[in-house]
Amino acid sequence: MQKGNIRVQTENIFPIIKKFLYSEHDIFIRELVSNAIDATQKLKTLSSLGEMKGELGELKIEIRIDAEKKTLTISDNGIGMTAEEVDRYLNQVAFSGAEEFLERYKGQNEANIIGHFGLGFYSSFMVSDKVEVVTKSFAEGAKAVKWECDGSPEFSLEETKKKTRGTDIILHLNEESAEFLEAHRVSAVLEKFCRFLPVPIFFEDKQVNNPAPAWIKKPSELSTEDYQNFYKELYPYSEAPLFWIHLNVDYPFNLTGILYFPQIKQSYEIQKNKIQLYSNQVFVTDEVKDIVPEFLMLLHGVIDSPDIPLNVSRSYLQGDPNVRKINAHITKKVADKLEELFTKDRLVFEGKWESLGLFVKYGMMTDDKFLEKANKFLVLEDMAGKFQTIEEYKLATETLQKNKEGKQVILYTTDPVQQDAYIQQAVAKGFIVVKLETIIDNGFMNQMEMKWENIQFTRVDSDIVDNLIDKQEGGDSVLSKDDEVKLRELFAVKNPGLNVTVEIKGLSADAPPVVATRPEFMRRMKDMAAMQGGMGAFYANMPDEVTLTVNGNHAVFAGILKETEKTKQEKTVHNLADLALLSQGLLKGNSLTEFINRSVEMIG
Repeated sequence: MQKGNIRVQTENIFPIIKKFLYSEHDIFIRELVSNAIDATQKLKTLSSLGEMKGELGELKIEIRIDAEKKTLTISDNGIGMTAEEVDRYLNQVAFSGAEEFLERYKGQNEANIIGHFGLGFYSSFMVSDKVEVVTKSFAEGAKAVKWECDGSPEFSLEETKKKTRGTDIILHLNEESAEFLEAHRVSAVLEKFCRFLPVPIFFEDKQVNNPAPAWIKKPSELSTEDYQNFYKELYPYSEAPLFWIHLNVDYPFNLTGILYFPQIKQSYEIQKNKIQLYSNQVFVTDEVKDIVPEFLMLLHGVIDSPDIPLNVSRSYLQGDPNVRKINAHITKKVADKLEELFTKDRLVFEGKWESLGLFVKYGMMTDDKFLEKANKFLVLEDMAGKFQTIEEYKLATETLQKNKEGKQVILYTTDPVQQDAYIQQAVAKGFIVVKLETIIDNGFMNQMEMKWENIQFTRVDSDIVDNLIDKQEGGDSVLSKDDEVKLRELFAVKNPGLNVTVEIKGLSADAPPVVATRPEFMRRMKDMAAMQGGMGAFYANMPDEVTLTVNGNHAVFAGILKETEKTKQEKTVHNLADLALLSQGLLKGNSLTEFINRSVEMIG
């Protein structure tokens, strides 16, 4: 029997491991199972090279709990180890010092570090009072050995009996880690880290992994049903995806995976961090924002690449040439797929636009290379349900919707129901109004006004219909100057939370008596501020700028001006102003209550 000290240059590596990896101590299962996978894969390689005699048999990994003995055992029938190999792999851990180790890797994702610095096996001491390794090499005539250590630098190594090749790692769990004696807890960890590892894994006599997931197969081997079934495997409670992109690159970097476009019916359903990153089928993380372009964080699925450095800082990751290439490749693949769908079957593409629009707009805002391609397949839906690309819209509105500066004016609505009256007036003039009603449209318009040439977005209720395009002054009203002064005085009603400007213009006789509008620039600034929070909240809470345009040509004012009862005259005007504000959703709280009470009183 051999006894000795584990050869590390620190006094004791185990407290360092416990301190450093405390936040994710369930990672030990991933590390030990990954080691077992490696041992199994090495044996397959040696067999294929003719360097191993005998049958491989059924290669698998087994995990067992013994609640009485308080042990968790991970067994493989892989390559196994000789006494010399145990000594080399388990006892000779070379670290230059605990302080340097902690300092060098401080602040990094612990889950990504263990295996990359020879710590995979030692993660077992985060949860164990004692660890036993019973192993027998595949080599002919090899004797089984048993290694034992209680978490101090001292170990023992002796011959033992074991009938089959491979390795058993027996963890004598400490009191703080008793949770890993519960089947459901171990199942949850296996589900998270090991569900797609390439060798069958059994726990409680049941296989818990899929060793051949869809992404490692060739696209030609998979049917539509296969892709949809794999999506269900990843996201059991989600609706079927719209479509998917199979990534399969082996030069100049290795990358496989499947990215799915999920169905998104409402903007608030957007969920990021649904893409899982694997390295050779070993789960690494679902935080992939430095690897996948930001706008594609809305996608779901899996990417697998051994070429992504997992053990370095985020700033290094962002500058890594392989990561940049992978990022650009994914962007191109997505843009090509969308363009192909649009060109191949435009009606189907338009039918999916409610979900696709979010991806496309977000991509155009954040990625100029994607913007270049997306200009061809971005579509805008008008009030008649017709979809047009930006070029088609410009062509259709060339005559009517250019302003004095020669800019194409895109008239839009953010709420077709509330803004219906304004939409009807605009459509009656021959204008085309499009729907821009998602959570990102405000930002999208601001970005596109900077990135596109000679385009201006104008909300359909931002001015009276005559002024939406050319900002004409409107015709003269039939009212005398004295009557106009009187009306201005009557409409000078104070509304809490509003900065109201009153103007009198000669609109058409069938236009409303009073139109409330909110200037595009100020309203958009307030909307953006409201989304930003912090200092933005200060601007968001500033009073709304509102213009009340009084239609001097409307017949109702002749009667109001003749009214001799001043109180009735004031109440009628107040109601007309409130009705206009109501159409903009600006009549709230006490002002709305007063309007209702006043209306009831006037009817009575």
